[in-house]
Amino acid sequence: MKFFVDTANLEQIKEANDLGILDGVTTNPSLMAKEGIKGKEAVLAHYKNICAIVDGDVSAEVIATDTEGMIKEGEELAALHKNIVVKVPMTQAGIKAIKHFSDKGIRTNCTLVFSAGQAILAAKAGATYLSPFVGRVDDISWDGITLIEQIVHIYSTYGFQTEVLAASIRNPMHIIQCAEIGADVVTCPLNAILALLNHPLTDIGLAKFLADHKKVNG
Repeated sequence: MKFFVDTANLEQIKEANDLGILDGVTTNPSLMAKEGIKGKEAVLAHYKNICAIVDGDVSAEVIATDTEGMIKEGEELAALHKNIVVKVPMTQAGIKAIKHFSDKGIRTNCTLVFSAGQAILAAKAGATYLSPFVGRVDDISWDGITLIEQIVHIYSTYGFQTEVLAASIRNPMHIIQCAEIGADVVTCPLNAILALLNHPLTDIGLAKFLADHKKVNG
């Protein structure tokens, strides 16, 4: 399973890369705004800065809501760097844009996915990645992990090449559950990944080793 970090923060991206666990990055307009990145030129420059750090796919989201606008923006984004994957919303216009990009050899990430039906349409259109939102599905009292499992099963049954990129990951248990059911990728904040490091027995064991070392060596 691949790990993407869901951020536009360059320091967090560098930290994930230094840990040796970074396979890619996902971003969106909200994450860009959080880092104070404003204006088209600044956003495009920031994508280039991210691509300079990451040896992997970087999802860059279109803002347009019509197919023509999505295609224009997506082609511009894809031209920035070979690592760019054009992030397109799950709408009728978005599916048309994904089909266009697929025909042109431009990779895509279909985002804002909340059902298996939407997942089938995205795969049929040729999406490279599909981003079902685990946490947001949980928020409406359904089971986001069950949705991931359902999509993985459907894609496996029919041989779809679209990779399941579990998004809206809130905690380390989400990551482990996605790994158990066969998600291809998880994208999440760096702190959710770092939480996988934590276990009280590791802390206790390390403290004991250091205490024993001190007794022997003074």
